[in-house]
Amino acid sequence: MSMNKNTVLAWATTIMIIVGLGLIAMGAFKYDDVAGWGFASVGVGFFAIAWVFNALKGRV
Repeated sequence: MSMNKNTVLAWATTIMIIVGLGLIAMGAFKYDDVAGWGFASVGVGFFAIAWVFNALKGRV
């Protein structure tokens, strides 16, 4: 299986979505103080970057 640019972007998008879900879950379930808000906001940031990666597929 060859890895072209679109395949690399698809894998990066998938990995970033998984990490973003993990960070949001940590913020929601593990930390009850202010640190939970930080973890959740970083998770949302991962979603935003994954969205950009997904939009770049087929354009680079």
